[in-house]
Amino acid sequence: MSEQIAKEMTIEQILSQFPHKSQKIAQEMTNTGLHCVGCGAATWETLETGMLSHGFDMSQVEALVGRLNAILAEKTDLSTISLTKRAADKYSQILADEGKTGWGLRFGDRAAGCSGFEYVLDYSEKAEPDDEIFHSQGIEIHVSKGMVNRLLGSEIDFVEGLNGSGFKISNPNAKGSCGCGKSQSY
Repeated sequence: MSEQIAKEMTIEQILSQFPHKSQKIAQEMTNTGLHCVGCGAATWETLETGMLSHGFDMSQVEALVGRLNAILAEKTDLSTISLTKRAADKYSQILADEGKTGWGLRFGDRAAGCSGFEYVLDYSEKAEPDDEIFHSQGIEIHVSKGMVNRLLGSEIDFVEGLNGSGFKISNPNAKGSCGCGKSQSY
């Protein structure tokens, strides 16, 4: 049986033991209400202690542990770049609003931010000669061939919440990210 997350693990252990899923894990913790994830605060606390001290009860602790282990169990296709249905629907809506129905999505990264690279999403009417083209949820994703190795396995999602809405990238190649979640290192 593969390793799993337990309530007795520290937040630091969870994020460092599962770097390939740390972005999704951190997002799930933040969505739950543990806003210290990513800023470096209280990473020495166990998940259980942190949640109980922030007013959560044991059923909520167990539920989060279950959701985190479900994230670990998700299979990542390292041969492609994909959109969740939610992200594809949102992007299609944006394209329709902008009069660009049928356009693709340009996905890449650039040197910036406090951790080294930040993701870039943009409209793409057609692929460039040096692009690799991926297909997901009926949308073409155009990626410069020089960036493909860093971005393979990425999943683009769209999240809405009290702390903001937007496209979120989960990239199994990222080795670390900044506290604000805007940039990553490889």
